[in-house]
Amino acid sequence: MAPSTPLLTVRGSEGLYMVNGPPHFTESTVFPRVNIISVTNKGLLHSFDLPKAVCLEFSPKNTVLATWQPYTTSKDGTAGIPNLQLYDVKTGTCLKSFIQKKTQNWCPSWSEDETLCARNVNNEVHFFENNNFNTIANKLHLQKINDFVLSPGPQPYKVAVYVPGSKGAPSFVRLYQYPNFAGPHAALANKSFFKADKVTMLWNKKATAVLVIASTDVDKTGASYYGEQTLHYIATNGESAVVQLPKNGPIYDVVWNSSSTEFCAVYGFMPAKATIFNLRCDPVFDFGTGPRNAAYYSPHGHILVLAGFGNLRGQMEVWDVKNYKLISKPVASDSTYFAWCPDGEHILTATCAPRLRVNNGYKIWHYTGSILHKYDVPSNAELWQVSWQPFLDGVFPAKTITYQAVPSEVPSEEPKVATAYRPPALRNKPITNSKLHEEEPPQNMKSQSGNDKPLSKTALKNQRKHEAKKAAKQEARSDKSPDLAPTPAPQSTPRNTISQSISGDPEIDKKIKNLKKKLKAIEQLKEQAATGKQLEKNQLEKIQKETALLQELEDLELGI
Repeated sequence: MAPSTPLLTVRGSEGLYMVNGPPHFTESTVFPRVNIISVTNKGLLHSFDLPKAVCLEFSPKNTVLATWQPYTTSKDGTAGIPNLQLYDVKTGTCLKSFIQKKTQNWCPSWSEDETLCARNVNNEVHFFENNNFNTIANKLHLQKINDFVLSPGPQPYKVAVYVPGSKGAPSFVRLYQYPNFAGPHAALANKSFFKADKVTMLWNKKATAVLVIASTDVDKTGASYYGEQTLHYIATNGESAVVQLPKNGPIYDVVWNSSSTEFCAVYGFMPAKATIFNLRCDPVFDFGTGPRNAAYYSPHGHILVLAGFGNLRGQMEVWDVKNYKLISKPVASDSTYFAWCPDGEHILTATCAPRLRVNNGYKIWHYTGSILHKYDVPSNAELWQVSWQPFLDGVFPAKTITYQAVPSEVPSEEPKVATAYRPPALRNKPITNSKLHEEEPPQNMKSQSGNDKPLSKTALKNQRKHEAKKAAKQEARSDKSPDLAPTPAPQSTPRNTISQSISGDPEIDKKIKNLKKKLKAIEQLKEQAATGKQLEKNQLEKIQKETALLQELEDLELGI
């Protein structure tokens, strides 16, 4: 049986309604304006009278509805009533009420099978099993715990917890496996770091590793308005690393591929770089630079969209990340929302209030760049939210990627090109093509030949040794065969310029640096002697060591 077409839920000042997904995009006429709807039979399940509720969330299997309203106290100072309610969707009864004062992380977190539920209470994470909220099954206690994230997928469940630093102590993230929380060695992994006012923790789909974006509110160096960010990798096997990003600047977005074997980071001062890294935190593919601040993998992980939304113009790059081939470059101007359709073929972009209150509407795209459906909200109305109907993984099989734009009855939109401002004194003069920033092309579109994939640390070290040995052999060959008339090197070039690159080994690099320092001192002594200056005995002994030092330097640079 073929999977049904995903529905689109639209909420705005015109009301709440549903739209049939591709290829028809017609409004669903059987959807009434009620609180909870079964999209299977379009029937009313329950209606709740919650006039002050401002947030609501369903549990992963839609068995529990969580609602939150602002916490208030009475004028006489007595404690307020519980403001976080958990309802049984099937029966409509309230399972449990809690006091949750802060909006941040108000909603409890469930495992995907709803066997486990957790919420942060003061210095503890409370765990409930099988939606029994009257009994706390387990507790994880850490002083000043600020946040936690449950791992996706089935058992064994894991949890990542964050504790901010204080009084000179570093912040740290620890990984635990439920319910093993007791003892000093209970943690699966631990990563400490400074410069962290807040963190974002991202589990991969297989729950084998977490990416941590550590952020500070203020960059003390003054280099960035956005504060300072660092990216850390922590694996459940105990491994951890700092992800080295080749360009300085903010980290705009980090996203895991659904394969859990690689991730993409968008970072650096504009134009921002985008790079795919493997689990060793080595770069796999560099997309160059461009006007982008977000990345979105398709549900099947074979397509990646790099986009520039917010204060950027909405330019998107759609990439086939199996072959690293650019598919399309559509432009979704003024977009405030982006989402992949569960079928992995269609894309939703929208302009919603209150982020933007003009030109509200949404578009459905095919990843090849064609607009298949477009809806513009009337000028006196607003669009607040639009989202795809969720489906379980595997419902829609992955299809072969096509590079030819699919046909569409919606006319393509040519983005308006804004002309640069020219002062009156320059308006009658020829326009010079100058760019504020030179954009770097993707690595497979650069002009240089050869293997363009970024090398790992080990491969780079071996390449440097190979190049140094090759240069030494060529020099030796030219010395033995003067009749070949090679291009003479400048006489002032010292022998130790065979390889100016570092070896990759800190100890060897330190020795090389010290040897070069000694050779430079010897050169200075020889120059002094040439001018007629009388040298001391120890200075003459230093000059006599020049040959041995040069040989030792050459051996180190060749990796002998």
